[in-house]
Amino acid sequence: MKFDAPALAAHQTDLTARWHVAAPAAAGEGFMRLLEENHLRNFSLWHEEDVARRDDLGFEAVYRAKRNIDRFNQERNNFAEEMDQAVVAALQPPESGCPRNSETPGMMLDRLSILALKEFHMQEETVRAAATAAHREKCAGKLARIRRQRADLAGCLAELFADVLARRRTFSVYYQFKMYNDPALNPQLYRHAPPPGRA
Repeated sequence: MKFDAPALAAHQTDLTARWHVAAPAAAGEGFMRLLEENHLRNFSLWHEEDVARRDDLGFEAVYRAKRNIDRFNQERNNFAEEMDQAVVAALQPPESGCPRNSETPGMMLDRLSILALKEFHMQEETVRAAATAAHREKCAGKLARIRRQRADLAGCLAELFADVLARRRTFSVYYQFKMYNDPALNPQLYRHAPPPGRA
């Protein structure tokens, strides 16, 4: 597969707009499916985070939102790592002999996904009729910075892909894990779990 960073970022932008008017679903194949699944988790996370900050829905709604946030965050991380696995398989980055990038392509694509959501929602604020002109103007400035940041990050990812192909740079995938979701690693879970054999 040809890894085209600007095209991947543009696809995240298109999905963001589409999923705000139709039920979100990942429908791609191969690497694009992984990209879409990761973006879907970020999309879902964004909106659950909004719900969790409301004060008028009661404890149960906030509790459910927090649980959803934990699940989406874990799945988002998993799909970012699956993207890295696919990139490693396709590009075979050198193990040594050249500088090592601090971020992986999957991590960068995950950040581009979040920035796509931030761009969409900041754009909404620039045209929100109920907001003041000062608010809209302030948000327009923020939108310009978000777009510059996304363009810079997509450019950095494009350079990383090119450098890995040319054997000028490499990266390592450490396959991280979220300790708070693991009953064997979170003290609040394993200290308060019922003894084995007891419900």
